[in-house]
Amino acid sequence: MSQNNIRTLLRDNPIVPVVKIDHLKEVIPLLDYLKEHHFNSIEITLRTDCAMDAIRLAKEHCDDSFLVGAGSVIKTEQIKELLDLGIDFIVLPGMQKDLIEVLEEMKIPFLPGVMTPSEIMEALRMGWDTLKFFPAHIAGGMEALKTYSQVFPKVKFCPTGGISVENHKDFLALDNVLSVGGSWVQKKFNNKL
Repeated sequence: MSQNNIRTLLRDNPIVPVVKIDHLKEVIPLLDYLKEHHFNSIEITLRTDCAMDAIRLAKEHCDDSFLVGAGSVIKTEQIKELLDLGIDFIVLPGMQKDLIEVLEEMKIPFLPGVMTPSEIMEALRMGWDTLKFFPAHIAGGMEALKTYSQVFPKVKFCPTGGISVENHKDFLALDNVLSVGGSWVQKKFNNKL
C-alpha cells in the first residue's frame, strides 16, 4: 500500500487544517471548533516547544473518528516520539530518504513534500505517488499543478502554503489534487476569540 494508505486519508479529508500551537490552552477549544465545523483531521506542526505535548493532548481528547497528524517533521527521533503518541499521519516539508524508510517500517500514513519536477521524479523512483506540494504559492501554485498533471499523470498532491479560504476550492477542483493544507482555518478560529 503506497505510503501506508495516505491517499485514502487525504481523499476523506479534503481540507486538513494546518496549525501551529503556541500554548496548550489553545488545543481543546481549537479541536472543538474543528469538530463543530465538520473537520475530521488536524496537522499540528512541530514548530513550537509545546507541539509534542499538544499532539498528546489532542490524541487524548479525540476518538478514532478524528485524525491527529504531525507536520514539519524533519528528524528520526521525532517520528519515534510521534509513534509513541499514537499519531495518525505524518507530513514532511521535503524528502529525506532515511526518515521515510523509518515511516514505511512503522506503517504510519506519510506525505513527503516536493516543490520541483526533479523531486517529484525522485519520489516516483522511490515508489511514492502522493505528495505535499510545498510551498504551493512559491512553487507555481495552480499553474504548476496543471502542468504536473500532464507530466506526472499518476501523481496526486496536497498543496500547502498560500492556500486560502478564497482559493482552496479552485485547488480542489484540479484532477491531481486530493486535499489541501489549510492554515486559514486556525486564523478564522483565532478571529472568533
